[in-house]
Amino acid sequence: MKVLVATEKPFAKQAVDGIRKIIEDAGLELVLLEKYKEQADFVKAVADVDAVIIRSDIASREVLEAGKNLKIVVRAGAGYDNIDLDAASERKVVAMNTPGQNANAVAELAFGMMLFQVRNHYDGSSGFELKGKTLGLHAYGFVGKCVGRIAKGFGMDVYAYDPFLTPAMIEVDGVKAVESVEELYSKCQYISLHIPATKDTKGSINFNLLSKMPQGATLVNTARKEVIDEASLIKVFEERKDFRYVSDIAPDNAPIIGEKFPGRFYFTAKKMGAQTEEANINAGLAAARQIVGFLQKGDKTFQVNKF
Repeated sequence: MKVLVATEKPFAKQAVDGIRKIIEDAGLELVLLEKYKEQADFVKAVADVDAVIIRSDIASREVLEAGKNLKIVVRAGAGYDNIDLDAASERKVVAMNTPGQNANAVAELAFGMMLFQVRNHYDGSSGFELKGKTLGLHAYGFVGKCVGRIAKGFGMDVYAYDPFLTPAMIEVDGVKAVESVEELYSKCQYISLHIPATKDTKGSINFNLLSKMPQGATLVNTARKEVIDEASLIKVFEERKDFRYVSDIAPDNAPIIGEKFPGRFYFTAKKMGAQTEEANINAGLAAARQIVGFLQKGDKTFQVNKF
């Protein structure tokens, strides 16, 4: 059986070497498609493989339908909105992610952006400290847990809301659970987003929530830009002179924000939460292990689609 690693932006060499060892030690064949220029190259490469590992590459319906032998596709990372889940389910292809492998990298970036903002982009002027401030974690998964751990080291007062967890599951880490998302935003000067982009969450971070934040409000987004209602973002910028927004992916209305609200935002040049050597290696190796586990034992632990 063949395993294709399709990466327009390749894994680090150490990750590729590790993936190869895991795959070949399991008696499988590894095929590499790196730095490809056209989606058609991906479509062609998937024709005779049994499994695929991707990063930010698009596992579209066209790709999934071209994979006549395809049984599983694994996205090396937490987000999986680059996989057409409906098409995967229709073709009985298991789709997986590798949750937790990038968590520390994303959490460190969240704090890097927060520090950059509270110290006024290091322009020499007087800023603020994070110690003693309130931080709300909107979702308490792998990344949220890492952000909470770092925040406690800074001396922040940490709250979390996650409808899929009991208060006891949150509070065991020394984080305070709240009963509603509205309560989270009302209590916290800093909100760190860790929700996926789904039909229920897209556009859900709106003026109603953001306007509830206390004085000195800063929104930190290392999730997805689609969860932000951009009209609401402009409105809260206009009505709250204390409001700040930092994100590792620029919103579509970034030019307007840049023109009207200088110094009150920061956007990275591209989505880079997982862009560390360690995360790159961890996610790639995890993807390889999950493929071997599925092909040899039928392990579907991290499956994200249903059929």
